[in-house]
Amino acid sequence: MPDKTKARPNDTSVKDYIASLGDEQTIKDSQVLLEMMQRISGHKPKMWNAGTIGFDTYHYKYDSGREGDGHVIGFYPRKGKITVYLMDGTTRYAGLLPKLGKHTITGYCIYIKRLSDIELPILEQIVKKSYEYIKSESRNGPIDRILWQTEK
Repeated sequence: MPDKTKARPNDTSVKDYIASLGDEQTIKDSQVLLEMMQRISGHKPKMWNAGTIGFDTYHYKYDSGREGDGHVIGFYPRKGKITVYLMDGTTRYAGLLPKLGKHTITGYCIYIKRLSDIELPILEQIVKKSYEYIKSESRNGPIDRILWQTEK
């Protein structure tokens, strides 16, 4: 997991960043994900770190004293590989992931080569559920645990 103490939104233009990707298919796929995630979250995209595009934020504060803010949903586009972040983890979507199409996963990431390799309505359903879950968990204050490591 990236060190979220270093993950911060910045003022880099999302539009300029996407245009700089250079690969026409990655740019098209990014536009689709931008529209989907903005519709789900109701928030405009913000750049996080060098290449992550995030939507909305939540605050976390762990017993260890570590605290900060993270994006609720987001993705990192690169040529031939798009990472979709599910901050509550991929385990919670074990029933939907087999229906998604060609992808790989890690604890909180879905890796996709091209959106044409997957069933977009399934991805949208997963992202929407993830967004709603994170928002419900953060409604009463900071999230107190790394959700993708604890949620089943």
